Amino acid sequence: MRLDAYLNYRGNCEQAFHFYQQHLGGRLAMLTRHKDQPQSRVPDDWQDKVLHARIEIGGTVLMGADMPQAEPMRSAYLTLTLDTEEEAERVYALLIDGGEVFMKMEKTPWANRFAMLRDQFGTSWMLLHEPERA
Repeated sequence: MRLDAYLNYRGNCEQAFHFYQQHLGGRLAMLTRHKDQPQSRVPDDWQDKVLHARIEIGGTVLMGADMPQAEPMRSAYLTLTLDTEEEAERVYALLIDGGEVFMKMEKTPWANRFAMLRDQFGTSWMLLHEPERA
């Protein structure tokens, strides 16, 4: 059994997944468009939008699609655990560009670096670099 995440976007799924592939080391494994669905139920100007996409980031599968009425993520976050504080800071700077910060990157009782944000595509993230365990 495996649990994966599926996100709906308001027309920018392809842009988001290419961004994650380029900057987070993801591997885009699939991307199909609404026009590939025989009886697509989206408006004509959405036919080239994403019907289903799949990207693998750090051993986790993230799937997504473009849906005209999609809402930004609320009360749910993708949690990205980074290997170093430097990598946490790099990804934080990348994802806050054009996004919204809920909790700035800082040291917490449970993490060397921790932040909460929503990126420019509407995806909510928790970034985490855990302290070394004894």
